[in-house]
Amino acid sequence: MTPSTQMATSKSLDREIRSPLVRIKRLKKSHVQRRPISRAKSEVTALQDASLTIDRGTTFALIGESGSGKSTLARCLALLEKPTEGEIWFEGRDILQLAPHELFAVRNQIQMIFQDPASALNPGMTALEIVAEPLKIQKRCSKAEQRDLALGWVARVGLPSGSEHKRPMEFSGGQRQRLAIARALVLAPKLLILDEALASLDLANQEMILKLLADLQREHSLTYLHISHDLRQVAHFANEVAVMNEGRVVEQQPAAKLFAEPRDSYTRELLLAMPSLESIVLDRFA
Repeated sequence: MTPSTQMATSKSLDREIRSPLVRIKRLKKSHVQRRPISRAKSEVTALQDASLTIDRGTTFALIGESGSGKSTLARCLALLEKPTEGEIWFEGRDILQLAPHELFAVRNQIQMIFQDPASALNPGMTALEIVAEPLKIQKRCSKAEQRDLALGWVARVGLPSGSEHKRPMEFSGGQRQRLAIARALVLAPKLLILDEALASLDLANQEMILKLLADLQREHSLTYLHISHDLRQVAHFANEVAVMNEGRVVEQQPAAKLFAEPRDSYTRELLLAMPSLESIVLDRFA
């Protein structure tokens, strides 16, 4: 291979690595609600012209107040809800235009982890059965291979030896979230959506899960969409941050730049409301 060919190949690989995995364009989502007594219909808009871009192999954080549309956007991206209007491009294709059999493959590539793992895990199944279930549904491999893959992921997320036979309620909150991560990653997805996935955990467990997620990202070139109210956590964990307000993405910047030089007035208000450790100590012990 000539030097010029090597340089062209290197540039091509660099473009592929840095190319966006997700592009969301002008997404809108409306819900129709009925009033309790009159039963009159009214339209509630959860998303309005929301647009953002997520690069491969990065951690993208989505922040904003409750009700700003963060979870609705995530559920639309995960194909759990259908947007009213707009485009969702994943690996260069608008997945909202795909045929049903094509969507089936895309759904495997986008997995979601929720805030309360207990409500997302079948209480009657063992950890091994829970992790192996997606493989069983997909009929990807033999039962023996499903078991081996599931055992491997149970161990990889740091659950104790022998815990594969336990049921969800026999685990701690942090262990249940590890189990949810194992189940999500057994299908080898490219995008993992974490919807307040650490909010119910204590600080020690949050730190351990964040370290696990960072290790898994390096090992498997994962892309994360991390939804969180904890701005200090976002500042340390995310590469890129988007801010949502009233269903719109009002700002998207690299994390360091957004926290240092927020452009939008709403972002500045949001960051000013973030308590510092000093203010917490003064409020508590003054």
